[in-house]
Amino acid sequence: MSRPIAPEGIAPELDIVASDAGHTDSIVKTPPVQVDDVPVVAPVRREEPVVTRKELWSYYLYYNGDNGVGPNGYSMTLFQSLATSAGYDPVNGPGSSCTAATSSGKCVLPWGSGTKAVSSIVLVASGVSFAIMTLIFTTIGSAADYGTFGRWLLLVITVICWGAQFASMSLTSPSRWGVAMALYMIAFITYGATLVFYAALFPRLARNTPHARSLRERLDSGEITVEVYETEESMEKNRISNISTMHSNIGYIVTLALNLSLLLPLANNPKVDNYVLVLTTGYWIWAALKQYKKLPYTFTYLVAFFLLADGLNTTGTLINICQNDKFEFSFCTTPIWASPRPPHPRSGITGLSPSPVRHRSRTARSTLGFWYIQKYWKIPTKKMFVVTNVVTIMIPLWGMIGIWTPRLGFHNVWEFWAYNVVFGLFQAPYYAFSQTMMAELTPPGFDNMFFGLFGLSNRASSMIGPNVVQAIVDNTGDNWKGFPFLFALCAAASVVIWFGVDVPAGRRDAVAWAHKHRSYAETGLIGDDESVDAKELVGRS
Repeated sequence: MSRPIAPEGIAPELDIVASDAGHTDSIVKTPPVQVDDVPVVAPVRREEPVVTRKELWSYYLYYNGDNGVGPNGYSMTLFQSLATSAGYDPVNGPGSSCTAATSSGKCVLPWGSGTKAVSSIVLVASGVSFAIMTLIFTTIGSAADYGTFGRWLLLVITVICWGAQFASMSLTSPSRWGVAMALYMIAFITYGATLVFYAALFPRLARNTPHARSLRERLDSGEITVEVYETEESMEKNRISNISTMHSNIGYIVTLALNLSLLLPLANNPKVDNYVLVLTTGYWIWAALKQYKKLPYTFTYLVAFFLLADGLNTTGTLINICQNDKFEFSFCTTPIWASPRPPHPRSGITGLSPSPVRHRSRTARSTLGFWYIQKYWKIPTKKMFVVTNVVTIMIPLWGMIGIWTPRLGFHNVWEFWAYNVVFGLFQAPYYAFSQTMMAELTPPGFDNMFFGLFGLSNRASSMIGPNVVQAIVDNTGDNWKGFPFLFALCAAASVVIWFGVDVPAGRRDAVAWAHKHRSYAETGLIGDDESVDAKELVGRS
């Protein structure tokens, strides 16, 4: 392959490299490399120093603490537990208990001028939370690319999330279920936002590691081909994404282990769950569409992933509701292999709930396993992502079976164990590869802008699923009737990603788009740029 050259008349760009003393120096580099008349490496004028090992580990450790045990797990369980205790059985009338041995299995709370099922209220809270996240990501998301706003935004939403979880100490009686709902929503919204703005930092880290800088220099000097550069750069992104995801699961395990120091000795204390939320947050503190035609594959992926994440997120919520509906609410029996419990008054089921300790240890090993397989055989990100998509589709499909028989379909203890095993093996890599896919399709220098949209497609995606499912549950009184809709949603979205997203073409579209709008790297604003599209530079028809 001949050496790609830059078109004449383009001024050389400034790049930043590390000197021997560890400082950064500005040097003149060659114009952006092009292949087939499209830039491969976009010039980014904002100074981005070489990423040190300490900075990379800081990134890993934040994710280690931001693992979601509190805002994504315990907060919802505490909210649903208080709501169930405050509710009554609609069959037996007001004043009855939803957890009594004579309960019909239904539970409602006063809602507006009538009543609403507790399961539906939980889904409404999730849906509203995702809608608010959508507002955040589509308004201030892109502003995080400008100056130091991004780092301050991440700090502020992190502190708010901590505060909401510390406030859970006030949730001591069923009458405060409304406050529990509000705190759950605040914690969940800010937790989702931290993940999005944290993830937006990773493309910048990946393109500025010593290895990535070396690759770029070798590409500029003609030592390697464009194909080799793109493959190796993709592997560098996957390395950071998979290792950070592994650290999140390790943090999850450590957090649960710390929680046991309270859950076991204080098992009979009615406030132990509140204490655990505070401890969980303390650990985190310690670890502390106008461009569619230009970026068709990027936006196709965003829309399809929006639907896929909507289906997956709602599926997880629905499975948790099914589990909490059948088994007693307890933080202690959730994170450990506990002693057998007495039969649940409604289901009569005796057994153990799935163990997140084992689940997270599997996810950590699985994430590394997927990464080593990908690294050894140089498998493209999309193919790895497709494998995890298949499992995503199968989860709600299994839940559908529960509509027709009580023997299968998330009616038994072993099925929740199996779900945790499958989820641990495939869904942690799913999150890692989906993030890498987004990084592949994101214009360099516009990371927060597009990861804000990715947050809309990922953490804030569940606006359709919860609302449709809660309507189905309200009309049928059967939680399992929501699974067919979620199966169809996940399947349709996966097909679009499999056959409608060309990652190599999308990557080059993104680089060309960034090249055209390169003034944003200096001003933080997108305006009428003096440069033209890379295709126009050479008069490509």
